[in-house]
Formats: sequence, structure tokens, C-alpha cells
Amino acid sequence: MRRMDEASTHASSQGGSRRGALALLHFAVLLFGFAGVFGKWIALPSATIVLGRTSIAAVALGVMLALRRPSSVRLEWRLAANGALLAVHWVAFFQAVQTSSVAIGLLGYASFPLFVLPMEALLLGRRPRASEWACAVIVAAGLALLVPEFDLDNRVVRGVLWGVLSGFTFALLALGNRSLAARRDAREIAFWQNAAAAACLLPALLVDPVLPSARDLAALVVLGLACTALAHTLFIRSLRAVSAHAASIVAALEPVYGIALAALLLGEFPDARTLVGAALIVGATLWASARARLA
Repeated sequence: MRRMDEASTHASSQGGSRRGALALLHFAVLLFGFAGVFGKWIALPSATIVLGRTSIAAVALGVMLALRRPSSVRLEWRLAANGALLAVHWVAFFQAVQTSSVAIGLLGYASFPLFVLPMEALLLGRRPRASEWACAVIVAAGLALLVPEFDLDNRVVRGVLWGVLSGFTFALLALGNRSLAARRDAREIAFWQNAAAAACLLPALLVDPVLPSARDLAALVVLGLACTALAHTLFIRSLRAVSAHAASIVAALEPVYGIALAALLLGEFPDARTLVGAALIVGATLWASARARLA
């Protein structure tokens, strides 16, 4: 009887731990989605926003690593290269948000599975399954629905193109981080990539210096600390009790959270066409995550 009680207590504590980790995971993804709103709030060029975000995040992550006293925090050329990709990814994302809307920026970024599939086939020699190609087609259809007309003078079209560039560079970044994640701590990877991204963007500030206002500076601090350093830390911590499959499904909800926050805080309500495109893109991502678990 006593053993049964102990087992019940253990199972209950495990369930509570998983629920707490899942709550942290959702909060982290909510913070990631919140970043798009700052693209509208901060009256600075996208490169300057990303420079501030990555600089502040790198400092915060560096302090965390120093307190943890890691055995090795060495820089590799792959980390620096991925940092450059991270800079392009975020600049393109914020450019998409500023050009069109938060919804378009997030949905364009969410197109990254469309690029991961052929990249894995080409670079890793992995043969994609028919269901994966079907997901890619659905994502492409969702993107096509976002475009009202094929005219570069249309701000939505330009926003979609910037968003797709953001998704493409994120796909490259995800593939580049696969080998690093197997042998390096995730916080070390995040620290070096944020630091490298900031270093890549520093010349842009020197060429066209823009001094942020006190309001913009405060928003950059929140963006760098809450939506980058804190969100990344919470996401990693949640993986101790939540499976990678569950994490991928929750991460696919980032556009949903971001669009809801933009509607609530900015009054940006997507039209029916955008909502249908969002449903296709997010639905395809969720389906791909479910299929991956079954496989």
C-alpha cells in the first residue's frame, strides 16, 4: 500500500512538472511571437532593431554563462557563420513586419519548412516522404493566398517576400545548428550567434548612425531581454520535461500568438484571405510535427 502511495505521489509530481514545463514552453513561444509587435512599436530601421536586440541578448546570455561557469565557451567558425545568418533572418523578419503587418511577417517566416525539405534532401541525402512533400505544397498554397496581386509596388507582396527570406535563412540556420546542438550547450550557441549577429550589424550603424529615443531604447531592452534571452532560456528549460515533439507543436503556434497580440495591441486584424493562408501554413506545420512523431 505504501509503495502504491509513493508511486502515485511520484506520478503526480511528474505530471505537475510536465504541466509546469508546458506552461513555460507556451510562455516562451508567446514571447517569441511578441517580437513582431516590437517591429511596429520601435521607430528604427530593421537593422538597428536587430543590432539592439542581439547586443542586449548577447550580454544577458553572457552573464548567465559566466554565472554557470561553463567548462568551455569557445567560438567556432560555424557559430560565427550562423550568427551572420541570424542577423539576416531577423532583419528580413522586421523588414517584413514594417513593410506590411505582423501577420505577414510571422507567416512568411513560418514558411521555413518549405525550404528545410529540399535542403535536407540535397545536403543530407535524406529522401523526403510523400506526406512531407504534401505539407510543403500546403505551405506554398498558404503563402500564395497571402499575396493579393503579383505587383512589387504592393506592400503586402513586398512583406511576403521579406518574410519568405526570413523563413529561408531560418531554414539554413536550423540545418546549421543541428550538428552544433549535438555537442554544444544551447545557451552557448545562442550567446555566440547573438554576439556574431551584433558584430555583423555594427557597420550598418556606423554607416547610418541612428540614435534611439528613450522609448525606443526601453523597447529594445525588453525585446532583447524578454523576447530573446528569457524566451530562449525558458524554451530550453521546458525541454527537460517536455518532448521535442510537443515542443515543435507548441513552437508552430508562434504565428497564432503573434497575430493575436498584434490584433489586441496594434489593432491589426487580418482579413479573411490572410486567415485562410494562416490556417493552411500553421495547419501544415502541425500536421508535419504529428507525422514526424509517428515516423
